Amino acid sequence: MSVRSRNHVTVSGRPGEPVVMLAHGFGCDQHMWRLMVPLLEREATVVLFDHVGAGRSDLSAWSRERYSTLDGYTEDVLEICHELALGPVTFVGHSVSAMMGVLAAAREPEAFAGLVLLAPSPCFVDDPAAGYRGGFSAEDIDELLESLDANYLGWSGAMAPVIMGNPERPELGEELTNSFCRTDPDIARVFARVTFLSDNREDLAGVTVPTLVAQCSVDAIAPPEVGAFVHARIPGSRLVTLDATGHCPQLSAPEETATAIADFVRAVR
Repeated sequence: MSVRSRNHVTVSGRPGEPVVMLAHGFGCDQHMWRLMVPLLEREATVVLFDHVGAGRSDLSAWSRERYSTLDGYTEDVLEICHELALGPVTFVGHSVSAMMGVLAAAREPEAFAGLVLLAPSPCFVDDPAAGYRGGFSAEDIDELLESLDANYLGWSGAMAPVIMGNPERPELGEELTNSFCRTDPDIARVFARVTFLSDNREDLAGVTVPTLVAQCSVDAIAPPEVGAFVHARIPGSRLVTLDATGHCPQLSAPEETATAIADFVRAVR
């Protein structure tokens, strides 16, 4: 099976220009970047892909053994970089994919010109003993996962508007709900545990490539304290707070988000 078909890799934009690789989060696929892609294509080569189990990826490639931790997804990211051989990429990871970028860049820093961690969270669970606020108590996460296990479609309809924010724009929440509902429930259950139970706080210090931490001004999933934590733990990183609200600024504020990414790409080229 080729890497390109496994992850439904697509390449567009300006050949020879800096490469921007966009990695979607839980319950989404590369379609979630569509409003930003035309803006980035003006001065970059844009690489899109679907995580195995999402979008138009090859579902036959999915296995619980490979994808029960972030390591399998991280290996996929590196394999895509090797397959395309386009040179160092600026990897834009949304939500859980931000930590895939952290792990990949720590393993092979030469593959990356930079990282953009968009609405990142290295750990969603609060750790009061360490003074860390992830946004959820352990009990919150247990209830969330139990609800997802019991009724995935119902969970999707209830959680998507919370994740998206922007209640005055219900169409955004509906789009995220529909994206969740297109995901195989069994795969989603495994990926949800990877997303909400991983703890990558100790991995942040291993990042040596230029990094932009882009958080939203209001985000029920990754509050501002999380972005500040990530910024403080990655040496030399930059932190920007977008005016965007909610956890998916690529949909709610595509121009602002694309501009922040493009500015960073120019700075590191």
